[in-house]
Amino acid sequence: MSLEIKVPTVGESITEVVLAQWLKQDGDYVEMDENIAELESDKATFELPAEQAGILKIIAQEGDTLEIGAVVCTIEDGDAPSGGGDSDKKEEKKEESKSSDNKEAKESASEDESEDSYAAGTASPAAAKILREKGIDVSAVKGTGKDGRITKEDAEKAQAKSKSESKPAASTATKSTETPAASAPGERNERRERMSSLRKTVARRLVSVKNETAMLTTFNEVNMQPIMDLRGKYKDAFKDKHGVGLGFMSFFTKAVTTALKEWPAVNARLEENEIVYSDFVDVSIAVSGPKGLVVPIIRNAESMSLYQIEKSVVDLAVKARDNKLSIDEMTGGTFTITNGGVFGSMMSTPIINAPQSAILGMHNIVQRPIAENGQVVIRPMMYIALSYDHRIIDGRESVSFLVRVKQLLEDPARLLLEV
Repeated sequence: MSLEIKVPTVGESITEVVLAQWLKQDGDYVEMDENIAELESDKATFELPAEQAGILKIIAQEGDTLEIGAVVCTIEDGDAPSGGGDSDKKEEKKEESKSSDNKEAKESASEDESEDSYAAGTASPAAAKILREKGIDVSAVKGTGKDGRITKEDAEKAQAKSKSESKPAASTATKSTETPAASAPGERNERRERMSSLRKTVARRLVSVKNETAMLTTFNEVNMQPIMDLRGKYKDAFKDKHGVGLGFMSFFTKAVTTALKEWPAVNARLEENEIVYSDFVDVSIAVSGPKGLVVPIIRNAESMSLYQIEKSVVDLAVKARDNKLSIDEMTGGTFTITNGGVFGSMMSTPIINAPQSAILGMHNIVQRPIAENGQVVIRPMMYIALSYDHRIIDGRESVSFLVRVKQLLEDPARLLLEV
């Protein structure tokens, strides 16, 4: 009896997936609930488990686009291989290796035999190819084969001789009036890769946002010294108590959620002819995963403490790195924070994560001179950028929101006291 394994339903808006790779080979014995393949949707990558133990029979191939409910493979009834199974496979590989070696030897012998059919002074096909690629004249090579034919070995030796002769010629170039020949160009290889469903979706959405929103970006800068001092003072005690490090993301998330309460339009979205305001803040954190940009969400971030935010960020980042994020963990979100500073970005204009209306961009921290209390001092400064949809958010609201975020970050005690 065989069991068909079909593409499961992975989300309301997802109608098809791509078979990214098989984790097992055709004919392998698989255990129940063992992951046998990776499926990739336009939002995430997830694994396909075996629904019973048995022998795997592959139907769909890697790279195939499959609709929800399509048959991926079947699992036939069968027992696990005995202990000698591995040794049998090794013996089969040895036999295959011997067969391959014999095949190559026969091909080589047949090539040598075919060379006998060439007249004196001519080259075998393999030799002619080598000489042609290296620009060596056939008449300049002496053949050692039957009736003076040029063999593959003759061509390889002529190639080596040609290279060695070119060196002394280069050393006497100053004595010659002739212009030296230009050196051969280096390799100019190209390769093509099929765009993943995730990458195609990201590309489509980014172009759509640029074309369909009135996007504008406003900038400000933040003196990060107060936060750095606070972290330096309490980071060890924070980690000992909560088990996670005290990073910058928790401060920024806390500052954003506080500022959004005062400027709710920045947390809103446009649906047809209505503006939808949310009284909660689901913060999307842009994370660079192995297969592209993903944006997992911290739900109800406005009600979280610093350590809860840090723990959520760590958990989501690990899942993104291991391709373990679920569809639910990336669906929704009312506001996005992206940190290009981890890659060295000094300033950028982040693109809105639709259907949201705003995104905050963090950048790298650089020691710069600023005026402070009438004196020029050096401080760790960060540029921050807010891209927003001008159809919903006016300039007064966007600038005021960013200024409020700056105030909260430069005086982190406000975040704890909520003033």
